Amino acid sequence: MVSPARPGPIRALGWCAAVLLALALVPAGARAHATLVRAVPPARAVVRVPPRQAQLWFSEPLEAAYSTMSIWTDATRVTSDAPAVSPENPRLLSVALPPLARGAYVVRYRALSIDGHVVEGSYSFRVGDEASRK
Repeated sequence: MVSPARPGPIRALGWCAAVLLALALVPAGARAHATLVRAVPPARAVVRVPPRQAQLWFSEPLEAAYSTMSIWTDATRVTSDAPAVSPENPRLLSVALPPLARGAYVVRYRALSIDGHVVEGSYSFRVGDEASRK
């Protein structure tokens, strides 16, 4: 007579497989938070022509009322207009820029995605040419 297999290890394997399957079926967006995916001007860029606006694209739609960005040089804020989330693309945050002189600038942003998580950061860019980096 053949003895039946022990149910413990098989049952445990079944539970592990079920948990892994459940995790695989959860949409990726439910586990992800918004991240900055593209910027104009880009981080660490040296642009010869001063940009007329700064644009940030995120991986998730943003809450317009709670998403901000500003441009700074040294300790002086150069943007006076409020940033806006695009009505056509709720992942795009932009702000108009005044005429920028040659020099270094910092973009600071803080965005609230519709999943309720905040992403914030900063990066720099430069107006001028490579020779002016000295």
